[in-house]
Amino acid sequence: MLKETYTLNNGVAIPKFGLGTWFIDDDKIADAVREAVKIGYRHIDTAQAYGNERGVGEGVRTCGIPREELFVVSKVAAEHKTYEEAKAGIDGTLEKMGLDYLDMMIIHSPQPWVKVNQSDDRYVEGNRAAWRALEEAYKEGKLKAIGISNFQIGDIESLMETAEIKPMVNQILLHISNTPIELVDYCQKNDILVEAYSPIAHGEILNQPEIKAMADKYGVTVPQLCIRYTIQLGTISLPKTANPEHMKSNTEVDFEISAEDMEALKNFKKIESYGASSGFPVYGGRI
Repeated sequence: MLKETYTLNNGVAIPKFGLGTWFIDDDKIADAVREAVKIGYRHIDTAQAYGNERGVGEGVRTCGIPREELFVVSKVAAEHKTYEEAKAGIDGTLEKMGLDYLDMMIIHSPQPWVKVNQSDDRYVEGNRAAWRALEEAYKEGKLKAIGISNFQIGDIESLMETAEIKPMVNQILLHISNTPIELVDYCQKNDILVEAYSPIAHGEILNQPEIKAMADKYGVTVPQLCIRYTIQLGTISLPKTANPEHMKSNTEVDFEISAEDMEALKNFKKIESYGASSGFPVYGGRI
């Protein structure tokens, strides 16, 4: 699994499997990156909002393998809705991480986080301005690929009205009990690769006995079933962990979920709560 890749719409190869780093502290993430690379990970995902770009950069620089063998991603802050803000943010990320280029950078959200789930304003012009900064950095070679995150179909269509370059990915919340099939289908039909963040539902899917029973049927763990599910949907899976044992276990997904079970998982009841993390906008909360 760790050696398998997709090809982005600009011809760049991207590993199917990556390490998510949300909630891993800056002073701990370098060790986590080094451990992940030792296991075989080659795709590392961070964001300006995570507050750990410096540590991720340190891990990338000191992991012992050539830079070009890694696929390193960060995200433009959701609040950066002008060309100037986004441009400064891109350059700031490269400086903070101590890297000459990123393999990909994406807009973190079509709306600033304080407006998510609270406003109908989709910041059309702000996203176009931020996208222009990404396009420029891409043309300059600072970024090997560019994309978006948490964009709905309307957001993508608005962006594409003025974009010179089509987004290469859309990173979205996608897991068993939350599978936005219409959005996934739209992206795939338009050659925009979907990335699944929180593929294990921020841990809350572990509390579903029906999912545990299906995992037992395949002789795998619940996280392995969840990750395999996102892979079989044709998406990139980005589970987050700083635990080397979990990192390794998460990659052991060389099994096939039957078509019947995939349909059942696509239509699995929506989980009622993301627990203590329910307040985060990506899980339906408000800041």
